[in-house]
Amino acid sequence: MAEARAVLTVLGVDRIGIVAAVTTALAEMQVNIEDIRMALLDDMFTMIAMVDVGGGLAPFGQIQTTLQAVGDRLGVQVLLQREETFRAMQRV
Repeated sequence: MAEARAVLTVLGVDRIGIVAAVTTALAEMQVNIEDIRMALLDDMFTMIAMVDVGGGLAPFGQIQTTLQAVGDRLGVQVLLQREETFRAMQRV
């Protein structure tokens, strides 16, 4: 299947297990992480990643829903946007 890139952002109060839970969910759905950056600003955790959802085992909407559920369970905001949507929003 062709590459289909998306931008994943995670934001919330830092706690143990955020990275593990998000990356485990991605791996289970065969979503590849192409690039990732994380930062801790005081007690706020931030993560942004470029991911390839083209080879995933689930449709894009299901990947979004699964990641949002992970975020809800951890008390953090998780947003997955198609790369073209993310780039279009940055031009506004």
